[in-house]
Amino acid sequence: MCRERFVSFPVISGIFLRYILSPNTDNNCLMDLSVFSRLIRFLPVALLVLLSCTVKTNEKEDDDDSCMNVGTPVQRLDTLDLIVLYPKFSTIDLVCGNMPSKTDTSVICVVEAAYTGECLKDFRHSNIAGDHVSGGVRHKGYKCKRNTGAFVFYDGRWKFCYQQYSSELDAAAKHGGMGFGQEMIIYNGKLTPTARRDNNKNQFRALCNIKGRLCVIESNAVCRFADFKDRLLRCGVSDALYLDMGYGWNHAWYREKSRVVVLHPKLHSFCTNWVTFYR
Repeated sequence: MCRERFVSFPVISGIFLRYILSPNTDNNCLMDLSVFSRLIRFLPVALLVLLSCTVKTNEKEDDDDSCMNVGTPVQRLDTLDLIVLYPKFSTIDLVCGNMPSKTDTSVICVVEAAYTGECLKDFRHSNIAGDHVSGGVRHKGYKCKRNTGAFVFYDGRWKFCYQQYSSELDAAAKHGGMGFGQEMIIYNGKLTPTARRDNNKNQFRALCNIKGRLCVIESNAVCRFADFKDRLLRCGVSDALYLDMGYGWNHAWYREKSRVVVLHPKLHSFCTNWVTFYR
């Protein structure tokens, strides 16, 4: 997190006093006539330095642009043993069936979204956990009690939903948007009950809201679920929806300037749906 940078008054005043009040080594006297001549010579410069150094830069505490890779489609921040990805997107969709290709330069970030029921050779919408909206069309998925929340995007706006969210999926479909259900971890700044136990160990990932900025966050190593939740809260997350992870399900990639960064290798072809961010 960037901080406003400035040189404090005590630092400048210390330099100033050290210069004009330097002891006279001949007679150990702190003040003599030479002090006043130094003061007169140094005062205009000191005032200019003091004014220029106390002017704060244009960096804001909640603006991470200067801390991360400016000009890249996806900004990455590594903090609190978390990998935080901020995609600079214009739209989002839930792509189903085939994972978006890395050669499609309009795509800047792809992560697995809802759970997949069975490892099937052929794709079926019914094999995705819960009803979902892809390309403005609502599809029927299999019932999943773990889905306590949802994420929707339509009309250029995104929203996290908790518990009763079917009407929001309808709205997303009506307005040509997207949406899917998953395990809600944090809602309105508070932890929500989850079926997943705190001692469960994995490399976790979630779709999150930090001060009104949408981001993807994952732990940088295997950890306890309790520790992952605690880190999210410490990172300032107010809403967090779990994203499918695990062996092969964690395969994801994002675009950093001209190169593609793969978070985890592709180990199988059973994944069924992806949150996809576009320029």
